[in-house]
Amino acid sequence: MPNLKELAKRPEGITAGHRLCAGCGAPIAIRLIMAAADKPVVASACTGCLEVATTIFPYSAWDIPWIHCAFENAAATISGVESMYRSRKKAGDIKDDIYFVAFGGDGGTYDIGLQSLSGALERGHRFVYVCYNNEAYMNTGIQRSSATPLGAWTTTSPAGEVVQGKSQWRKNLTEIVAAHDIPYVAQTIPSNWRDITTKAEKAFHTDGPAFLNVLASCNRGWRHAPADTLKISQLAVDTCVWPLYEVINGEYKLNHKPKEKKPVEEWLRSQARFRHFFSPANKHIIDKFQGYVDREWERLLKKCGEA
Repeated sequence: MPNLKELAKRPEGITAGHRLCAGCGAPIAIRLIMAAADKPVVASACTGCLEVATTIFPYSAWDIPWIHCAFENAAATISGVESMYRSRKKAGDIKDDIYFVAFGGDGGTYDIGLQSLSGALERGHRFVYVCYNNEAYMNTGIQRSSATPLGAWTTTSPAGEVVQGKSQWRKNLTEIVAAHDIPYVAQTIPSNWRDITTKAEKAFHTDGPAFLNVLASCNRGWRHAPADTLKISQLAVDTCVWPLYEVINGEYKLNHKPKEKKPVEEWLRSQARFRHFFSPANKHIIDKFQGYVDREWERLLKKCGEA
């Protein structure tokens, strides 16, 4: 893996001048992922914050071949491009080795694009799928998705006297993807440059489908200061809300085990979308959240042989 100085000299794929919000976790993650590619890259991106804010006509912040597709079919689009590439390369029309990557938010990955993603994984296309997971439909007004955590405030799961935010636990998409028995699956964060670039490099070098689930906060939807993005990202790991692990050919590997596991309350308190948890009547929600995180963490430790 290249060191930080070497990575800083590499092309990033996405340039300065995009219109993503200050403090958005997505461009931080994507710049690091793209820097890990040591060969040319072709990308697709479904409708979402990333697409809207980087390609406002007639401008583009991308300096690689890039395809905008519908909300639901980023994986299908890039798998079609990858299939044509293999055909052209076999015929001798293309000599270069090229990486293929698809980007989708949690709305376009956990929900609307899941069928497309599942099909591309099952067919075995050689591509990397990156989910920049901000845990709601942020581009269209902060509506809940199946990636939204229990109790989180969104415009479609408001916190009030009767219902306290979203009523369901979030979907464990990383495990769903791992169940497709593909060569490489990983969870990562933008605040740990070494973890995210190492996993991106492994994903690009994988001979088959690879999947990266990146927790990338939205300060508008999570209700935190733009300067706190990376701090909150690291808190998710230190509280075990978002463990860093990878699944390589079916084998689970834990990438970070906090020396001192912090209470989940620290992560919840950092975001106003969970502000209602801290009224005296709602303390039981924090306890319920902590219990869930603890159970999932213990399950993961067993899978990784760390229990």
